[in-house]
Amino acid sequence: MTVLSHPVGLPAGTGSAPISAIRTRVVSAPYRRPFQISSGISTDLISLVVEIHTADGAVGIGETSPMTAYTGETLAGVTAAIEEHLAPALIGRDPLDRAGAHVVMDGVLRGQHVAKSGLDIALYDLAGRLCGWPVHALLGGSIRSRVQTAWVVGLGTLDEMAAEAAEYSARGFQHLKVKGGHDPAKDLELVRAVRAAVPAETELCLDANEGYDATTSLPYLAKMTEAGLSLLEQPLPRWDLAGMVRLRQRLDVRVMADESMHSLHDALEIVRRGAADVLNIKILKVGGLHRALQIANLAEAAGLAVKIGSMPELGIATLAAVHLAAAVPGATVAADLVGPLLVEEDPLAPSVFADCKGWIDVPTRPGLGHDV
Repeated sequence: MTVLSHPVGLPAGTGSAPISAIRTRVVSAPYRRPFQISSGISTDLISLVVEIHTADGAVGIGETSPMTAYTGETLAGVTAAIEEHLAPALIGRDPLDRAGAHVVMDGVLRGQHVAKSGLDIALYDLAGRLCGWPVHALLGGSIRSRVQTAWVVGLGTLDEMAAEAAEYSARGFQHLKVKGGHDPAKDLELVRAVRAAVPAETELCLDANEGYDATTSLPYLAKMTEAGLSLLEQPLPRWDLAGMVRLRQRLDVRVMADESMHSLHDALEIVRRGAADVLNIKILKVGGLHRALQIANLAEAAGLAVKIGSMPELGIATLAAVHLAAAVPGATVAADLVGPLLVEEDPLAPSVFADCKGWIDVPTRPGLGHDV
């Protein structure tokens, strides 16, 4: 835990007391079963809780989680980025100036979106508490009172994955995402097995996590589409936007970009190239709610649908995703709000995630609506 202090009473543009201290602490929870994607496997979901305090005693709490195999950022690196660079730059600033906070953070440290997202989420929680508004009101308002979530099936044997998909479909999850990417021939078998195990109206997404080659995978992907695949997520390496364009032209299935999009600039290039039908916006991946909303607005202007994704993370950051999904008109693909559901016991999860059957009620309390 780190505490950075600043003298009380510095001027703040909105009349709110300035940021006086920023603290961090690590929390973790074991997965119910190891969570595996094509780039790695995790036995525990590890997050960094970020607290932002003001001089008059107000507190906002955020969360970030590096998922190193996916982002390349480590817990130690994220902690150091916050404590040594980002937090000192924010001390003394107006806590309601969220856009200005990003300008300052980008000025002292390039990239490091996972670190910046923890501070951004804490600032939104703090602003909501100070104003008496839920975070979705700060994002433009809520057009949904509840948000649909997919169930995400990690890598396992074909029988294990099909059985898990059938179990959660029976629980009420109407959108299922299964992980693949090691072998398109085996993934074709997986799609067929899952499709046969769930109701016909259940939407089915395959997430290859960059695992395929554009040429050799094409015939298998075409057969997956014929077998009832609804959505294909990041089939190719993040840099192969030309290959993503070719797949979109040759396949009768929506293609979603995830690893190819880590910033607003990435999103703009995907739009320019016509490389995706759907953008997977993960708050931690792109630097926080402020940046995520910018990308959602770009997607809306380009006529692209949005999924609000997950790394995954624990309850606080997942709540931030709930608010974003509630406020974004184009978030028409079921979100991935499953982090609190994948672990044995989430130390940060509020009651909103209890007994989830495919839908999450949007909190209406000030801030994110957690009890941490």
